[in-house]
Amino acid sequence: MARKFLYLVAAIIMLVIAGGFVIRIYERELTQLAFVPTTKFEEQKALATTIYDDPAMWFARGRSDAQNVTRWQPKGSPAIDIPGPAAIFFIHPTSYMEKTHWNAPLDDKTSQDRARLFLQGLASPFAAAGEIWAPRYRQAAIGAFLTDKPEGQMALNAAYRDVLLAFDDFVAKVQKDRPIILAGHSQGALHLTHLLKDRVAGKPIAKRIVAVYAVGWPISIDTDLAAMGLPACTSPDQTGCIMSWQSFAEPAEYERILQVYDGTTGFDGNSRANSAMLCTNPLNGGAAPAAEMVANLGTLKPDAEMKAGELIPGAVPARCDQRGFLLIGDPPELGPYVLPGNNYHVYDIPLFWANIRADALWRIEKFLAR
Repeated sequence: MARKFLYLVAAIIMLVIAGGFVIRIYERELTQLAFVPTTKFEEQKALATTIYDDPAMWFARGRSDAQNVTRWQPKGSPAIDIPGPAAIFFIHPTSYMEKTHWNAPLDDKTSQDRARLFLQGLASPFAAAGEIWAPRYRQAAIGAFLTDKPEGQMALNAAYRDVLLAFDDFVAKVQKDRPIILAGHSQGALHLTHLLKDRVAGKPIAKRIVAVYAVGWPISIDTDLAAMGLPACTSPDQTGCIMSWQSFAEPAEYERILQVYDGTTGFDGNSRANSAMLCTNPLNGGAAPAAEMVANLGTLKPDAEMKAGELIPGAVPARCDQRGFLLIGDPPELGPYVLPGNNYHVYDIPLFWANIRADALWRIEKFLAR
């Protein structure tokens, strides 16, 4: 048991692309001393309503941003001569691992550099589809997901207020008739689900949504989806729909995740217990629950420094199981950041990098045709 505990701790500490919900399941093993802030929660001062006019508040800000890290493309990917017509809003995952603040300070260099690294691998599949806008925001610290203290939810609420402000600026800045893609991973996907509920559902902008990629965060089909205002993607030809998945190699050990998930409440106020999670097979755009590895156009395998990588076709298959987890067969060798239980949360997007790229381009084509 002691060795198991040390293994879990080491795995989480090594994690450089952290996922809030997935990490939370290990709260019994991880002591609060390790990650949960012990400082008093500081109410985040509201950002100025015009702050996102400042290019410095964006990691990526469309074509005008010469330092846009999301333009990075791995070896084996087609060159991007002319990006597509979409405007893409991407919310990065948790990159603040310290315990000195409940919300990451915007001047924390380590977390900001880490966020740029995440965007390089996670947002880059969308670069061919158009202009990517990725805001900086005062994200909730990783410790916010490891506690039942009210400060944890307060930190998430504060982070979400920044995301909403950035999104409103994004919408105001892009042309009124441009197609929009929304995407995020982990904490970013959590904020994205709320953004859909608060800014898209039942509003005119919903007609401009090409697709939503809310990856690495559980969405209940029964209690969440209706409030988000868009249906699940069930075909690669469909537009105005939502894709979501959580990746596990086999044998998959996700019972602890289900325990946490079943104890939560959905957007409609009802328990999520025993409700299936939205699982979109990224190898076929949701057309079927399963796809063989031949359908995988390219998995992004990063180098040891996570600064470069190459695409490997046919690396893994994918199939959605009954509860809504995406299973990828035998564990592939992608790097040291696989979580216990064959949890490939860190690699949710890299596993299917080339298919996501192709999916976004194809849905834009279908959107414009309509």
